[in-house]
Amino acid sequence: MAQTTLNDFIAAHTDQDQNAGMFEIENKSTLQINLDGAVYAKAGSMVARTGEIKFSRKSMMADGLGGLFKKAVTGEGMSLMKMEGRGRVYLADANKRVHVIALQGESICVNGNDVLAIEMSLDTDITMIKSVAGFMTGGLFNVKISGNGLAAITTHGEPLLLKVGPASAVFTDPNATVAWSGNLTPSMHTDVSIGSLFGRTSGESVQMKFAGQGWVLVQPYEEVSVMAQNS
Repeated sequence: MAQTTLNDFIAAHTDQDQNAGMFEIENKSTLQINLDGAVYAKAGSMVARTGEIKFSRKSMMADGLGGLFKKAVTGEGMSLMKMEGRGRVYLADANKRVHVIALQGESICVNGNDVLAIEMSLDTDITMIKSVAGFMTGGLFNVKISGNGLAAITTHGEPLLLKVGPASAVFTDPNATVAWSGNLTPSMHTDVSIGSLFGRTSGESVQMKFAGQGWVLVQPYEEVSVMAQNS
């Protein structure tokens, strides 16, 4: 069995400051935020911090949907925390891979479970797929992020980005769908014949359909939605 000295272990795992700005990928599963002000992050995602930082919880549902849905959806995956102060905060979510995206006037839609951190300069809005099928899958609540600033999202494993064109619609499993370009509006597609064999909630029978011009990001993993976990 390979062994390592204590000094080598410390050197290999010590925080490496890259001076990369406010959002810094420390390793593939950990985001370092060099905080001097305020940032929104996924509630429960902090694994360590330094400095004087205040945390307060903010419901992601507060501005986007009515009280009925706020009461129906619970759990860490649908809430943000506001981090204020000065110091370093380290965020992680179930060993998922971290991706930092710099938006420059664009917009993206992200599955609510996959939002890790958002700069305060960005605008957010909660959207939902208005379909009974949406209730049965992980693709119900999504966060539209727009403007100028940094957003950190997470995926299980290495994601795959598929281009959507006028003649090339893309169909995805809602539980594997992470994000898509903000100009696209997905709809739910149901294959009843397949559903009768595998169950109506499978990704094969209930799918998200993306048509138009843009892209969609999927992960090699079917992530159970927060609603399904609490049902």
